[in-house]
Amino acid sequence: MQNSTDNGGQLQITNKGFQFLLQDVNTQVWAFLLQYLDMAELGSLELGENYSVDTLTQTQLQMLEDLRDYGIVYQRKKHSKRYYPTRLATTLTSGKSALATVAGKYNHMMQETNIDDTTDTESVDQGFIILETNYKLYAYTDSPLQIAVLNLFVQLQSRFRNMVTGVITRDSIRNALMKGITAEQIIYYLQSHAHPQMRKETPVLPLTVVDQIRLWEMERNRLKPTPSYLYHEFNVQADFDAAEKYARDLGVLLWSNNQKRTMAITEAGHENVKGFVKRRLQRA
Repeated sequence: MQNSTDNGGQLQITNKGFQFLLQDVNTQVWAFLLQYLDMAELGSLELGENYSVDTLTQTQLQMLEDLRDYGIVYQRKKHSKRYYPTRLATTLTSGKSALATVAGKYNHMMQETNIDDTTDTESVDQGFIILETNYKLYAYTDSPLQIAVLNLFVQLQSRFRNMVTGVITRDSIRNALMKGITAEQIIYYLQSHAHPQMRKETPVLPLTVVDQIRLWEMERNRLKPTPSYLYHEFNVQADFDAAEKYARDLGVLLWSNNQKRTMAITEAGHENVKGFVKRRLQRA
């Protein structure tokens, strides 16, 4: 999050934040843990051995409570001065299987504490998105989080008790691209949250929609801003033709229009072309 100057200093989600929301639960848990504790170091500790909390920073001490709830470390008491890495801690860096276990422990913890998070976890596990070849999308969820994520790249149209409908458009994808979200991240999110009925098909997502999302991204990336100088109002066509040829030979010509006697020169080539034009006009 960062303070937005446009909205009176209110907190606004960053590009990295949008990208984080589109990741799967396992990757999110992994990224969350790495923010607070060196998990590679934790994974190198010996299983069952006890270690002192005196070497941990204040932030790591706070994170230790979450690690205890996840089952990554064990403490005899809440304020114990020693902690024990569990088998999950020593295998956490080995792959997604361990991460899935962490996510499973998190879901179990949510249920034990009576936190209403079942909608999100069930939606992620089972899949809730149906995407048609006409770009229409149906999401069987009433989770505010899932709906907010979809709103990043889908033009939502209707909302019902347990379903929202929308359509993927050029403008909705462009809005997502402007937030730093890539086409591949959108496609991955749609595929990883596809409804079980869609998973029966091969490929899972309609190729027409997938290809169009990529084309919309390419369309936006084909234009690249370049600092330049605009030359125009040449009184004589021969002067313009000579300056254009000189700039082209130097490799600093970005664009030109012969009929309007206008051309764009790179910032690096401006001084050379300007000098050439002045010398030619002086000779004339």
